[in-house]
Amino acid sequence: MYRAALYSKRLSLYIGDILLIDKARKIMINTKNVVSCTVAFVTAFAAHTAFASGTSTVETANTSNTSINRAADATANTDIPNNNYESVFANLALHCIHQEFPNVVKHMMNNGDDVKAPNQLYPSFYGCLDWHSSVHGHWLLVRMLNTAQDAVDKDEIIEKLNISFTPKNIQGELTSLKRENNASFERPYGLAWFLQLTAELRQSSLPEATKWLNTLRPLEDEIVARVSAWLPKLAYPIRTGEHSQTAFAFGLMLDWAKTAGNKEFEALLTSRVKDYYQDDTQCPLAYEPSGQDFLSPCLAEADLMRRVMSKKDYSQWLSAFFPSLTARTSNWLAPATVTDKTDGKLAHLDGLNISRAWMIEGIMQALPEGDKRLPVLKKALSSHREAGLNAVFGDMHYMGSHWLGSFASYLETQRGLK
Repeated sequence: MYRAALYSKRLSLYIGDILLIDKARKIMINTKNVVSCTVAFVTAFAAHTAFASGTSTVETANTSNTSINRAADATANTDIPNNNYESVFANLALHCIHQEFPNVVKHMMNNGDDVKAPNQLYPSFYGCLDWHSSVHGHWLLVRMLNTAQDAVDKDEIIEKLNISFTPKNIQGELTSLKRENNASFERPYGLAWFLQLTAELRQSSLPEATKWLNTLRPLEDEIVARVSAWLPKLAYPIRTGEHSQTAFAFGLMLDWAKTAGNKEFEALLTSRVKDYYQDDTQCPLAYEPSGQDFLSPCLAEADLMRRVMSKKDYSQWLSAFFPSLTARTSNWLAPATVTDKTDGKLAHLDGLNISRAWMIEGIMQALPEGDKRLPVLKKALSSHREAGLNAVFGDMHYMGSHWLGSFASYLETQRGLK
């Protein structure tokens, strides 16, 4: 029903009348219980009814409010934890993983055979505008199956994943990946998300997950081999706020290595992470963000280093890395503002707010209880989470909707912590 209400084909590029949708969004963000989901659902359904009939959603507000009040009365005394809006996240991915166009294809073309339609070049991961977004769109669906089966359309998700994950498709992906002069393809961002996908499959109890993982393993093996060959040659870390950044990708890769039990890869990566980052101090957070960042170079590094250090060592390292982060800090970090959601690069800043939120949460988890920096971090986490989720439930355009659901899912399911 969420899909019909919020992300129907009719609304694929622009989500509904902002008045009622915004009301649902704020309720879902600010509360976490049965009432919140019921209110949001009824509000979204009212919007859907209005769109389907051609009636302004404002005219349906009174009717929906009656239902909302009844739902609130019926559940007023409940306090049941609820992971909100999983269905919305899932449907964003369901909408795009097999949508071939628009599409951004980025690879070295050696001859005319390399000029093909996206679904011929990348038979599994051709949707969601680009390869890496398609990969983490598939991850999102597996994540929702692992964490919220009852809240999503399980049968549809399995059907879609069965279409994508076939031996023939993965062989096609391998053929494209192994083209001449293609060593840097999707390195490191897309490769890291692929490993996150197979890590998610390893942790799944679904019967289909084992079959899917076995199908994807040839591509996984190739990716691990590529990264393993690249790391000794990478003289310096890459400190950008976009796809080539190493800190965020290394975090995903480390999580994969631990899940997969690949001790050799984990040891190599841990060693290189310490070489690149352990001596860093005074990260210039004041220089962030750049105009099209979706990852914070400073926060991503801090979130990475908690994975390779003890709590005591990490706390000391963080003090030198963020000397301005103290108990007396009032406004440590403000959320970024997006000026044009139809511009794919400018819309990156919506994702920056979300990724900052999960990185801050990771930093908080690694600090000892009672650390005086925690209230400052908690305030920054709250403001970035709200700003980021506003983007997912507000005025959406395909330049954001093809990928922001994955970022929101990573944050809301605390994937980096679990």
